[in-house]
Amino acid sequence: MSKIQNEVIIQAPLEKIWAVLASPELLERYDPTVRKSSLISLEKTNIGAKRRVDMLDGKNWFEEEITVYSPNEALSYELTACSFPVHKLTHSYSFQNLGERTKVSQIMEYTVKFGFLGWLLDILVIRRQSDAGIKKFFAGLKSYVEAK
Repeated sequence: MSKIQNEVIIQAPLEKIWAVLASPELLERYDPTVRKSSLISLEKTNIGAKRRVDMLDGKNWFEEEITVYSPNEALSYELTACSFPVHKLTHSYSFQNLGERTKVSQIMEYTVKFGFLGWLLDILVIRRQSDAGIKKFFAGLKSYVEAK
C-alpha cells in the first residue's frame, strides 16, 4: 500500500472548508483536474454519499463514497470504481484550527493493480502524478474557499 500526505493552510474558518469538502457534488467547482462531479446517491452528504467524477482529460473517471463523517473533525472518501490502475484508494482529511486560518491535511492510501508491474508503475509514474494532482486540488480548494 502506498501513502501520500499533503496539507494546505486556508484563510477561512474550519466550518466553511468542511461545508465544501463534505459536499460531494461540489468537487468540479474547485478541482482544476475535474470536468464533472455528479452525486449518484440519495444521500447528499454524510456516510454513504457517493459521487461520480469525470476527469478533465476526457478518458478517466472514478466513483467514491464518504466512509468517515465526523463534522469539522474527520472526513474520508473511499474509491468504489475507477478507470485508473488502482483497486483500493482512500483519502482522509483532518483539520487544525489556527485562529483565522485552518490547516487541512490529507492522507491518501492506495494499492495499485497489476502486482509487481503496478508497483513499478507506482514508483515511476503514479505516485508523482497523484501527488501533483493533489497539490492542484488543494490549490483549487484554497482559492475557491477564500474567494467565497
